[in-house]
Amino acid sequence: MTPPPASVAPGTLEVGDGVAALPPLSAEERVRLGDVRRVQDARSRGRRWYLLWLLAGPGILAMLGENDGPSMISYATTGATYGLGLFLPFILVTFAMAAVCQEMSMRVGAVTGKGYGKLVLERYGAVWGWFAAGDLVFTNLVTLIAEFVAIRIGLSYFGIGSVWAAVLGVALVVVTISGRRYRMWERVVLGMAVFNGLFLLAAVMVRPHWGAVGHAFATFSPFPGGSFNTLLLLLASTIGATVTPWMIFFQQSASADKGMTPEDIGQGRSDTIAGAGLAALFGCGALIVGAALVAHGGAGVLGTAGADFPGALARVSGGGVATVFALGLIEAGAVALLTISASTGYAVGESIGAAHSFNATGRASLVFYGANVGAAAIAAAIILIPGAPLLSIALNANVLATVLLPIALVFMLMLASDRELMGRWANGRLSNWLGATIVAFISVCGAAYAIDSFLQTVHVIS
Repeated sequence: MTPPPASVAPGTLEVGDGVAALPPLSAEERVRLGDVRRVQDARSRGRRWYLLWLLAGPGILAMLGENDGPSMISYATTGATYGLGLFLPFILVTFAMAAVCQEMSMRVGAVTGKGYGKLVLERYGAVWGWFAAGDLVFTNLVTLIAEFVAIRIGLSYFGIGSVWAAVLGVALVVVTISGRRYRMWERVVLGMAVFNGLFLLAAVMVRPHWGAVGHAFATFSPFPGGSFNTLLLLLASTIGATVTPWMIFFQQSASADKGMTPEDIGQGRSDTIAGAGLAALFGCGALIVGAALVAHGGAGVLGTAGADFPGALARVSGGGVATVFALGLIEAGAVALLTISASTGYAVGESIGAAHSFNATGRASLVFYGANVGAAAIAAAIILIPGAPLLSIALNANVLATVLLPIALVFMLMLASDRELMGRWANGRLSNWLGATIVAFISVCGAAYAIDSFLQTVHVIS
């Protein structure tokens, strides 16, 4: 922003022949302005690594947050069912798709300073704005249930019951938002996300045949045999484990909440690519761990409603691997619980015109923080239902994300391509082509599973 002439008093703006007072900055705006000034100071002093540290966050959290409980269970289930084969390199493909989508999300947030939900509402009207927010909130609630499932599975290995899983999860959301600062919340969750690397450690501990791992990456094995419907389920679930609607809402809104500007787009891309690389590496680790069970027919994944992976690993690979994997599930569920709850708060606040920032204070922030805690509390209550099919919930949460994702991606493409909105930072031809290809691919995979499941339900096929 160009500063006013020296003759104009601070806090005023020259308008025509007179001077008008600028509205006072809110507490939220003052905090965000402080963050922007910190970044500008690092850039002006040439402190490149400190600048990267200041701007790191939204991309890494979106990607590692998507390496959530149901995603890691999905990867492990795939490995236990089919071994390495096709799905190991397929994880790299899906995270490459995620990086393309999330780069657009970050760029729109940095250029406009507005979240995804707010922009859809402003550009395409209330109907689509509310539809996008409602779509996200519903998907988030189902996914949050699956996050509590992962926390419950991990804790159950240590003899801690489902009630404690529910209580600890909700308490974690409350404690992390209590600082009322985006920067503080982000650094706490980033610190937790580091432990997603436990899945890679577990992969090393199961002592896989590394030649077979390399062969899987190099050859991109053909589709394995077995039930076609199960294969489609795991294919759709793997896609839903890497690209989901909440990530778009979260990264765009978090980039705006962080105070990113067009000058920060380069660092934002680095943040997004780094997050995609780490998440792909750790996701492959979870699949390799699951593949340790394939020689035993995938057997032993019993108990806890069919999702006792730590117990199965203990019987096959030893207690050390099982402990690391269980701790990883707790971390994955916890980090995703925080980021998905945040995306719910952003979506609800943006759709009704209320405060939608971790920097908001006072009564204006009640909707944002209430949506954060409320979504987590509802999901926590549902996992306490006796006999809930935990593995089915975890896998189908990702499938639901796959089915609903194309709607969110189409709006993201439209926003990122809007030259009136984005100016010279709008999508080029290549970005639009890649985005359209990703939308088409995800739509086909989600539709194939839905159609095959329907035909089986009505007994047209068996």
